[in-house]
This record gives sequence, C-alpha cells and structure tokens, in this order.
Amino acid sequence: MAVATLSPGRHSILAPSTVFVPGGRFRMGSEDGRPDERPAHEAEVRPLRMGRTPVTNMEYAWFLAAGRAPEPPWWKDPVFWDPEQPVVGVTWFEAMAYAQWLCETLGGRWRLPTEAEWERAARGGLAGAGTSWGGEVPRGEVPEPPVSGPWPVGRGTANGFGLLDPGTIVRAWCFDWYAPDAYRAMRRYDPRGPETGAKRVSRGGSWRQPVGELTPASRFAFDPTVRAADCGFRVAREVP
Repeated sequence: MAVATLSPGRHSILAPSTVFVPGGRFRMGSEDGRPDERPAHEAEVRPLRMGRTPVTNMEYAWFLAAGRAPEPPWWKDPVFWDPEQPVVGVTWFEAMAYAQWLCETLGGRWRLPTEAEWERAARGGLAGAGTSWGGEVPRGEVPEPPVSGPWPVGRGTANGFGLLDPGTIVRAWCFDWYAPDAYRAMRRYDPRGPETGAKRVSRGGSWRQPVGELTPASRFAFDPTVRAADCGFRVAREVP
C-alpha cells in the first residue's frame, strides 16, 4: 500500500472512535502475575469513553499534518505503514500532545487513560479473568507466528465493553508514573500512580509477545522519551 494513503484531507479530521466504559469497582492487578502486579486490590473509576482501538496511522496522520510532532521512526517502513495499523514509535509526550490536540480540534477532554482506567476497560467487566475475553484469547485474535509487525486494528473480537484489540497488538502508554510497588499505597477511588518518577506506565501485550503473556494486569515501565516499535496508545475522553 502506498505511503500516499496516509496523507489526510483538508477539511476535517479523522477522530478516534470511542466506546463507553461504565464507572465502577473492579479487582485490579493479579496475585498470580509479576511482583509489580501485586497485591490485587479493589479499585473504582469514573465512567469514561475509551478508544475502541489503539490510535491508527491514519488517525495520527492528521496530527502530523498539523505540524504538532515529527514522524515516528517507522512511519514510512513498509512493515508498519498500513493506515489501519496502530501507530508505533510515539513517545509518551507525543501521545499526550495528540490528546491535547484532540481537545483543541474536537472539543471535550481527551487524555491518556490512567492505568486503572486502562485495566478496567481491558477487563470488559469480567472479574479475575486471565484475558480480556475470559479464560482464553479467542481463536484467530492473534495471527499465527511468525509476526513481523502489528496487524491492522479491529479485526478481532470485542470484549464486554466493546474494546477491540485490548492488550494484543501494541503496548499502550498510560498517564501514570511507574513504581514497582505502586499498588501497595494506591488509593481505591480514581487511583493514580506516584506524583513523580523516572518512567511512565505502559499496559498490555504486543505483537512481539506470546499469546500466553497477554493479560489485562500486565504492566511495564518505559522512559517517556522512548520510541518502541511495539508501543502505541489509546485515548480516553472524559464523560461530563
């Protein structure tokens, strides 16, 4: 597919599609996961709208056309340039700037989700399930290996809240600072990470990981300036 397909038009922007995630309590983390996923604890978040899929190349192209960020490193790589693939190689700062640009151009309050909001959305209302769909990842959700890059978004099964590709194609930047012991002091209502830190949280799995590692509780730490070929993001929109 030609790179020219990523050139946006002149009169309107392509806004990310969102789904409603009801507020409520859920069990966050996992006692069976890595040490930084423990302890599993009760958390409660407000309702919000979450990106139905990770932000795509085509959606991000409008932001680039507005001159708000440089092209990511893999922008013109044939393995990554399909308009419906998730954009990758975006820093945390650029993901935040994209959300701010949506505020300015579309109205409303757009931002990166907190990791609690991300996990609530990714779990789809299922308590304690090992995947976003229940006990197992649906057949065909992830392409058979070898996989050389992210596949187009929206080709799989929606979870209980209507999210597609939750935690499979790309790791997703979240708002929070990362701390390995964050769950030991995290407040229950509208929890956030520490006030300061050196790395930001990313959540979920990616095209580089085995299916068995794709759990809603998975959390990782990245320098906010890092550019990774398996890291993208979803946006959240606050509900008035």
